[in-house]
Amino acid sequence: MRLIATPLFALPLAACAGYAEPETAPPAPPVAAAPAEYVCDAAPAQYHVGHDATQGMGAAILKESGARTLRWGPPRTAWTMDYRQDRVNVRYDDKMKIAEVSCG
Repeated sequence: MRLIATPLFALPLAACAGYAEPETAPPAPPVAAAPAEYVCDAAPAQYHVGHDATQGMGAAILKESGARTLRWGPPRTAWTMDYRQDRVNVRYDDKMKIAEVSCG
């Protein structure tokens, strides 16, 4: 009987315990768009298609496109599908020739 009575006395005490609302995380800050000076435009860099994929060529493409970052795309590789308006993508072939210049 003593084992059964103990939980019965504890039950009213549990009801007296305070209830607190669960804490919520503050809202995430909005994602800021890239500054206008870092929006990629691949059109001015299209004449690089067919040229050698070199560090200097990459720097020129980055400058001419107005992008902030450059992503090289080796042959037969997969890319993430995330879109970044401040990034220029440069794909090249097995002969290290630039095959495509695009933004994203």
